[in-house]
Order: sequence, then structure tokens, then C-alpha cells
Amino acid sequence: MIDLRSDTVTKPTPAMRRAMAVAEVGDDVYGEDPTVNRLQDRAAEVFGKEAAIFVPTGSMGNQIAVKLHTKPGDEVIVEERGHIFNWEMGTPAIVSGVMIRTVRAANPTGMLTWPEIEGALHINQAYYACPTGLICLENTHNFGGGSVMSAAETDDICRHAHALGLPVHMDGARIFNSAGAQDETVENLSKACDSVQFCLSKGLGAPVGSMLVGSKEFIAEARVWRKRFGGGMRQAGILAAAGLIALEESPKRLHEDHANARRLAEGVAEIRGMSIDPESIRTNIVIFDVSGTGKSSADICASLKADDIHAIPFGPAIRMVTHCDVSREDIEATLVALSGIVRNG
Repeated sequence: MIDLRSDTVTKPTPAMRRAMAVAEVGDDVYGEDPTVNRLQDRAAEVFGKEAAIFVPTGSMGNQIAVKLHTKPGDEVIVEERGHIFNWEMGTPAIVSGVMIRTVRAANPTGMLTWPEIEGALHINQAYYACPTGLICLENTHNFGGGSVMSAAETDDICRHAHALGLPVHMDGARIFNSAGAQDETVENLSKACDSVQFCLSKGLGAPVGSMLVGSKEFIAEARVWRKRFGGGMRQAGILAAAGLIALEESPKRLHEDHANARRLAEGVAEIRGMSIDPESIRTNIVIFDVSGTGKSSADICASLKADDIHAIPFGPAIRMVTHCDVSREDIEATLVALSGIVRNG
């Protein structure tokens, strides 16, 4: 099987399995799991933050941040295609009692600029206006095609936001992909943000888990809300052991995923009726329009599945995501299959 649905489908590496098998564990709800503690300390160090907490999912990490940065009745600024708005099941409203105010980035990458954000703010307005309480950024931007935000762009937004007393949270689920694509560090990409969530279980290939990083006070309160959300995981060192391997080793090979994604985009661009600009591919997400083929994206994905190739349809487009379990040979086989589907009508 060639599974291009997401980089969440990866299997643990042999090194991860060995580390999980021998992991030293304790009760993490009591703060006594030494492997979890090592992972949290290392994550904080890598991001240049004071503290970090291991959470089961990226969505939980994002939602804890939303809860802690806001009060009920606030608005949260999110790019229109952002994960927090589209794929986290209305949790900001359900749990935190906040509204999402979406802003459509003019750039197809989905990366917001300060002037775009500024126009959506409600600061010091009439008491019956919903006040802005938080700005959320996403780097890489999933439905911007894995696009990246630079350190300078993030710093500019944070500088203006902080001048107004607004915190900034970064959904950095794939921030290591962004760092690799820009030859940057994750610390520089997020140093101005008040909190950052990143996934161990996406591009880094761990089986479970994400991290939330921030100040000591912020993470202490995050621990309370993790428990309230049902995220107390007891002997979680078995999972954290794989996360440590992912954090230390996986960033070194992300360039391979990026190269495979670029090759996939180049091949797709040559297929009649399919549209993508290969130059736009910076990381491991490839989203291409298939409306010119005369077939729906769902039909094409169904035909691919018959060849044991898995992808996700989104409207007139298909999304494919490269990862550590996808080889260059898998990419070439996928391109042959796509060409055959179009050629055979």
C-alpha cells in the first residue's frame, strides 16, 4: 500500500519500537514519569521556551492554548483555511466560549500578514463588540499546500500584536518541516510567539503525541486543563520514548519528504487536466486541482485506491502528503497510476 492521505499514517521506526520497549516509566499525572519529563525538558530546550507539556493530540494542545489565552466572549483570529477553525470540531466555542473570526489571506499560501489581521481586530471598541483575545498562526499551513511562514513574518505579527496586549499562539503541527524548508531553527521561527503546539506524530513519525510549549506559568495551567480534557496519561513514557526519537532524529530526514513532494508535483503538472505549480511546493503537502480531467476528485481517489494507493479528495482537488514511509519509487508508481486513470478516461 502507498498511503499518501497524511503523514499521520506512519509506522514507528525500529529505533522507536526499541525505545518504547525499554522505556523507564512512572505516573505522569503525578509528574513522575522520567521519560515524559525528559521529552518535555528537551522540547522546551529546542524551542527556547521555559517549559513544555506532552499531550495526546495536536488538537488538544491547540485547544488548551485557546482556553488559557482567552476568556469567554472573546474572538480568536484564524486564517480562513486554518486547522483550528476547520478541523477541531467547534471546540473553541464548546470549551472556551469564544468566537472564531476568520480572515482570508490574500496570498494563496494562506499566510496572514499584519495588515490583514489588523483589519479584523476589535480593540477598545464599543462594549457590545466581541473583543479580540488571541491571534493564531499556522506554520506550515496545511491547506495552503504546506506553505511556510518566515521568522521575520512571524516576528512582525507578534510585535504588533503584543503592542496591543494580544497573545499569539502558533499551530506548528509541522513546524519542523517549515524549519527544514527554510534552513532555519524552530526556535527562531516561533521565538516571538506566546505558545506553540507541534506534532510528534506527523512529519516526525512518532505513533502518538504532540507538545505544547510556553512559559512556566502557562504550562503549569496547561497541565490542569490537560487533566480536565481527559489527557492525563499515567505511564506515558512508553509513548514519550518514541517522541524523543522523533524529536532528535526525524528532522534530519525531512528534506527527503520535501524532495519527494516536489517530484510528485512536477509529475502531476505534466498530466493532462491536472493543475499545480511545482515551484509552490516547499514541504511535504501536495494539493492539486483535477477539474480539468473531466473526473471528480472522489472518482480519481477511488480509482487510485483500487491500485492500493490512498489519497484524500477535497472539492475539485486532491491532497497527497509525503512522509517517511513513502519512497521515491512509491511516488513514481503514483504518477503512473494517475496518468493511467486520466489516459483511460
